[in-house]
Amino acid sequence: MMASQSCVKQNFKVPVGHIIICGKWRGSDLSSVLQEGVQVLYEDDLGLIDFYPSGNMGVVYLQEADLVASGTYKRKLAKLRKANKVCVLVMAERTTTSQQYYSPLQNFCMLELGFSLLPVPSQREAASLLIQMVHCEGKPADMNPFCKKKKNVPLDPAILTTLQCVPKLGEVKAKLLLQTFKNIQSISAASVEELTAVIGKANAAQVKTFFSEGVT
Repeated sequence: MMASQSCVKQNFKVPVGHIIICGKWRGSDLSSVLQEGVQVLYEDDLGLIDFYPSGNMGVVYLQEADLVASGTYKRKLAKLRKANKVCVLVMAERTTTSQQYYSPLQNFCMLELGFSLLPVPSQREAASLLIQMVHCEGKPADMNPFCKKKKNVPLDPAILTTLQCVPKLGEVKAKLLLQTFKNIQSISAASVEELTAVIGKANAAQVKTFFSEGVT
C-alpha cells in the first residue's frame, strides 16, 4: 500500500484561471458549474483532496452522506492533518438533513485539527465559491489578499479564502478580522457586538449569518 504517499499530491502548479479536481467529480453538478466559470483539469490521483484552486491549497468536500458516516471523514481529515503538506479548507454540505451532524464536524475540524470549515447548502454553491477562489489566485501578487502578508501577521491562505467568501466583506475587512481575532474559531464564535466593533454592524451581521446558519 502507498497510502502515505498518495495522501496529498505535491509539487505541482495550477495554471492561472484553472482548477484541478479529482476525477470522481466528472459529470457532477459541481463540475458542470465550475466549467462555466473556470478551466477544469481532471486528475485521478489527488489522494484525499478533492479540489486544488491553487498549488498550495487543497479543498476537501464532504457531502451529506459523509457527515452521517463521521468515522470516514475523521480518518480522512486526520491523515491530512498528519501529512501537513498543504493548506486544507473543508467544505461541508450543511442542509436540513445534515444539520444535526454539523456541530460534531465543526468541533473536530476546527477545534481538534485547526482546519478552516466552510458550510455550503449545495454543490452548485460550492462550485461558485471555488470559482471565486480561482479568480483570487489569478490576481497579481500585490492585489491578491491570499498572497500578501504583513510583516508581523502571518495570514493563513485557507482562512482568508473562507473570509473572502462572506458576502460584501471585502479584502480590507477580512484582514482586519484575522488580525483582531487571530483564527477562524474565534471569528466564528465572536458575538455580533464584537464583530461590529471591528468591521461595522452590516458586515458583522453577514459574518455571523455566514458562520452560524449556512442553510438556505
